Amino acid sequence: MRKMLRTIRFDGTDERVFETAAAEDEIAVTGGFAFAGLHPDDVTGKVRQAFANGFLGLGSFGRATFASVAEVTDADRAAAHANLAAHLEDEYGAPNRQAAEAAAEDELTFAESLCADVEINTVFTIRRTRDDAGEIVEEFRTIKAPSGEPMHARIWTLVDDDA
Repeated sequence: MRKMLRTIRFDGTDERVFETAAAEDEIAVTGGFAFAGLHPDDVTGKVRQAFANGFLGLGSFGRATFASVAEVTDADRAAAHANLAAHLEDEYGAPNRQAAEAAAEDELTFAESLCADVEINTVFTIRRTRDDAGEIVEEFRTIKAPSGEPMHARIWTLVDDDA
């Protein structure tokens, strides 16, 4: 088994903020390549939200605000690779299948590198901006999975009226 990112949802927000929301539990990559050819003035509305905070799910090719580290099988990874390569060829004009497969491999390898030294169920968020030269910059934040201990303080206790 290998560790990769999978899309997650805490609520229905992604359905409202992205043009296409990723389904839950899709293998994901950062997907910044989708914005490489866009002029910054064209990155508005829901496209802006996808640019700023969206991981790319490799089933629906929709966006997700959150992704978590999960174990995936080699077959799952191979299917994600094939889906992404076909998408790069069909939607982004990769010159041939070989180039699309190489680009897909780069995207998946980068996503795997993010997961390498973190625990399963760690949640990732992404912040994507452009630097002064107009290059896309991606920053990642992680939220560790709970250890089993409550993550909050008890603020009241229920007492039986008969006591």
